[in-house]
Amino acid sequence: MNFILTAVIVLGTIALVSAVILYVCSKKFAVKEDPRLGLVTSALPGANCGGCGFPGCSGLAGALVKAADSGSIDGLNCPVGGAEVMSKVADLLGIAIANSEVQIAVVRCNGTCELRPRITSYDGLRSCASMHSACAGETGCGYGCLGCGDCVDACNFNAIHINEETGLPEVDEDKCTGCGACVKACPRVIIELRKKGPKGRRVYVRCVNKDKGAVAMKACKAACIGCSKCFKECAFGAITIENNLSYIDPNKCRLCRKCVAVCPTNAIVSSNFPAPKVNENAAATELQSSANKLGKEVKE
Repeated sequence: MNFILTAVIVLGTIALVSAVILYVCSKKFAVKEDPRLGLVTSALPGANCGGCGFPGCSGLAGALVKAADSGSIDGLNCPVGGAEVMSKVADLLGIAIANSEVQIAVVRCNGTCELRPRITSYDGLRSCASMHSACAGETGCGYGCLGCGDCVDACNFNAIHINEETGLPEVDEDKCTGCGACVKACPRVIIELRKKGPKGRRVYVRCVNKDKGAVAMKACKAACIGCSKCFKECAFGAITIENNLSYIDPNKCRLCRKCVAVCPTNAIVSSNFPAPKVNENAAATELQSSANKLGKEVKE
């Protein structure tokens, strides 16, 4: 009996001492979490897409709380939640934020199957990364889209698909959040995040081929040839030419579309602009002229 009592007393003493030690350690080494961290995390969408540049929404929340202590969270953004979520986060942190432009992914390759014919067949792992690493490709353009769909697999929002007729990826503007996952997935960097623009209107060069004009045209009939016509036409200094390739700065572009009209290869495209109005009188006159010409040829 004494043996059992002694064992109980010893074990009870050890448990009591251990409890005291654990209590002291928990107080001494306690890590205090900023209460704002939980609030910000709950305000974020929880997509964990990585488009913000951090490993998930919790990573962005930590960065936002830390940046708020310095008085500004400019440069930090949740592409999925957009301005609405960032405004809510700013209110929670008690700071003001500048309005940020909504961005959207654009595919800068216009080399459809018709304009960029296949010259060989690739027999290997069907992924853009593998094909690019092997310096392979089925067309003569070493810069254009490989068409294997790595961007499609990377998108968590079902916002990008491969068009079977053209062989090129197409972005669904209503679903795209501008997270940039497709941009990172493309080994040839043909996908770019650009300002969505007023009413979704954008003007950009849909080509990344840096070869000289003749070589680029041989590989793709819609390639930019670096002819400088767009550069000379732009009155706002929005177009630059480097390595035989034109680029339109979205921050300077006024959407006048004069560059679109002068591009000889139609490498410059405009999105979501209304169709040009047809002058009915001019169209009728031209139609009548064509009919008269045709009638004259028939008589002869």
